[in-house]
Amino acid sequence: MKYLGLTMTELHELYVAGKATPLDVINEVIAALEKDQNNILEKTMYEKARAAAASLTKVEEDNVLWGIPFLVKDNLTTKGVETTGSSNILNGFVPLCNAEVIEKLVAAKAIPVAKTTLDEFGMGGRGETGHKGTTYNPYGKERTRIVGGSSSGSASGVASGYVPFAVGSDTGDSIRKPASFAGLVGFKPTWGAISRFGLYAFMPTLDHVGFFTRSVGEARVLFEKTSGYDKKDATSMARTLQKEAGMATLKGKRIAVLEPLFALMKNKLLINEFNTLVEQLRQEGAVVDFVPFDKDILAAIFPTYFILSCAEASISTANLTGIGFGNKKDGESYEEIVANTRGQGFSSRIKHRLMLGQYALKKENRQKYYDRAQKARRLIVEAVDQVLASYDVIMLPAAPNHAPTVNKPSEPNSEIENNYMAIANFGGNPSLTLPFCLDEGLPIGINLTGKQFDDFNVLNIALKIEEITKLYNLHAGLKL
Repeated sequence: MKYLGLTMTELHELYVAGKATPLDVINEVIAALEKDQNNILEKTMYEKARAAAASLTKVEEDNVLWGIPFLVKDNLTTKGVETTGSSNILNGFVPLCNAEVIEKLVAAKAIPVAKTTLDEFGMGGRGETGHKGTTYNPYGKERTRIVGGSSSGSASGVASGYVPFAVGSDTGDSIRKPASFAGLVGFKPTWGAISRFGLYAFMPTLDHVGFFTRSVGEARVLFEKTSGYDKKDATSMARTLQKEAGMATLKGKRIAVLEPLFALMKNKLLINEFNTLVEQLRQEGAVVDFVPFDKDILAAIFPTYFILSCAEASISTANLTGIGFGNKKDGESYEEIVANTRGQGFSSRIKHRLMLGQYALKKENRQKYYDRAQKARRLIVEAVDQVLASYDVIMLPAAPNHAPTVNKPSEPNSEIENNYMAIANFGGNPSLTLPFCLDEGLPIGINLTGKQFDDFNVLNIALKIEEITKLYNLHAGLKL
């Protein structure tokens, strides 16, 4: 096939040269998606995609998104296309409008092709809890490895080479962890920089819209095209982000490595490759310091995230009753309809989280659990901000290892190194994962977290790291 595995830029060059048309590309993408064995799709949009592609006849040479196919995580609304959040409770629900981020991409002449799987309503980190089952990592032979979650289908689709980019969402690390496992760039910007209008709420104070790409430069293009104030989103940011003047450079950049967290890493190849990268960054003029960080703060990240996310999720999903919209079940009374709809619509995992959230919010429990978790969140944010007051970014491996096998639980006592990236969501910081090494042909990513509203600085540092590693435009079809 001619067009699979190409970047946005490469496809654009073909369009400009008259060597391909959007319809050529869309037809090839659809043919590949129809053969996919990794369970990445919730709903297809093939006929709409073909119609959109056929309507694009005059190439916009200054618009790299023109005619570019992409995938959409199924917790972002798409007008006239079923959007379930990978949950049975929304089977058959068809939104009346596009999410704002989709609206902007479509206005730029990019073409959505299909909706992708996720952990049910984003509540999961392995891509195994959506109502259609496990989504697999294309790097795993014979569907043996997870791709991570919750943005599992979007990550797997880009890593398979079907499309150059996909839209996802990130509440704790739901874009950045799959990006590590799938050899991709996963970027979530500052909270509120991209409108969340049309995103199904999981934990609104932590939810971010973001992207999977196969290069840092293309993540930047998407960010520039989709960021900006949206009056439909009460949390949308009106502030204008400052771009750095001149070319991206590492000279004078200050990079912090959280020493006690890096000390938890056990993979010897990862440790060696990370230390090699540190030396390369120093040779390019960056200051890289291994800095102390309170171990109690690190230990508090996962329980704080879990308590707060369950509490907010219990409120966010309260409207899913079957009354008005959704997959309504029969009952003799209002109470029975709601009980049947929620009882049959939610998986046991979601019910468990919602019950924990309600428990933490009960009047007699709130101070002990929810209020304490909010205080812990503040302390975590303050500790991170203290580090970033002296450094441009915090840099750490995005995961302690490559993608684990399906149904294999996490290593015992590994909550800290597996879940630390939630620090960027607690404070709304921009955060990006990009590939930095390969272990037995399986990618491992590195993560950068920067100051709020300093998105372009994070992107520029990531771009220079990508130039050093030369790990860009990876996909599972390559011989790594």
